[in-house]
Amino acid sequence: MIFSDIKLSNADYGLIVIVCVLILIGLAAIYSASFHVESSTLKSNFTKQIIWFFLGIIALVATILIPLRVFWSISYWAYGISIILLILPLFLGSVVDVHRWIVLGPIKLQPSEFAKIGVLLALARYLAEDRRNLENLKEVIISFVIIIFPFLLVVKQPDLGTALVFASLILPVIYWAGLPTYLLFIIVAPFISLVSAFNFYTFLAAMIIIGSILFLFHRGLRYFLINMTLNISVGVITPFLWGKLHSYQQHRILTFLGLELDPRGAGYQVIQSKVAIGSGGFWGKGFLNGTQTQLRFLPAQHTDFVFSVIGEEFGFIGVTVILTIFYFIIIRGIYIASVTRNTFASLVTVGVVTIIGFHVIVTIGMTVGMMPVTGIPLPFISYGGSSLITSMILVGFIINASTRRYEY
Repeated sequence: MIFSDIKLSNADYGLIVIVCVLILIGLAAIYSASFHVESSTLKSNFTKQIIWFFLGIIALVATILIPLRVFWSISYWAYGISIILLILPLFLGSVVDVHRWIVLGPIKLQPSEFAKIGVLLALARYLAEDRRNLENLKEVIISFVIIIFPFLLVVKQPDLGTALVFASLILPVIYWAGLPTYLLFIIVAPFISLVSAFNFYTFLAAMIIIGSILFLFHRGLRYFLINMTLNISVGVITPFLWGKLHSYQQHRILTFLGLELDPRGAGYQVIQSKVAIGSGGFWGKGFLNGTQTQLRFLPAQHTDFVFSVIGEEFGFIGVTVILTIFYFIIIRGIYIASVTRNTFASLVTVGVVTIIGFHVIVTIGMTVGMMPVTGIPLPFISYGGSSLITSMILVGFIINASTRRYEY
């Protein structure tokens, strides 16, 4: 039988329970965010999210029951379908030059959410095949190519926040697959050069640090010169890359960095979010009693800034519960990846932890002004069917690996 290999005694039921707790908290926040509104569309968000929740449960159970060998066999097919789904919105019309959704009557699907699954499966299978030698530059480049295609397609939509989710996958997964530390540094160094290139002195300091570390690796003069030339070149072309960003993306980043003050524009969302969270105090104002939420001062409060609703109405206690649960999911996922004998399952689990962790850090950081406003959802909590179902499937992969941790 297809499910005969499953060991339900090994399933992580605690993980299932705390994920359901997160979803219930999210439902409460979505209900509060749409409580005092006239729009029938917004009022229906709570009901729709309940429907998505039950569909997500079905997806979660299916992901747990399906054997690892099936996911292995469909990995590249899933990747190909993901690429097609990412291309479709570019030709199916748009709203204000935004191509992020496939509209099927009353249902709007966001392909980039489901593409995370296909991309992760393909990357994990490639790295798990034939014990890849990641000291071979060709293997590393192919791993990056798997990520680059969906990354560029999502940037084209444009959706920089979700594109960065794809980019966040590559380093943790290939490092877990066996990438040597010195190669990891070589890959990371150009990003350090890019960030530091906005100021001459920070760039100079970065070059000194990078050069010192490269020297300590003792890989030879040619190795040292090639890498230093690469990093200096990245710093030189940074202004060109900056010019390729959309104006609103530049505006958001500049506002976040404090280089632009825009309390009525891009900065308004963060200001109102921080006011909401700060006003919640220790215990919060109480369910449905958040003034920033109920008076609609808080923008996108059922999606991007749903964490602010929780902070205002449930205070420090509610925020701590959320952060603790996410911390448990991430730590538990890393543990399961470390004890799982199947390399493919282990890599998929690390990828899942990376995706969830990136979403949590960026989304919560955004609400308190520590990250730019990117517009990505908070897993299990933000409104959205595509996001919720995808998150449930991703957790299903962790539990699947847990139930079959002794398989090769």
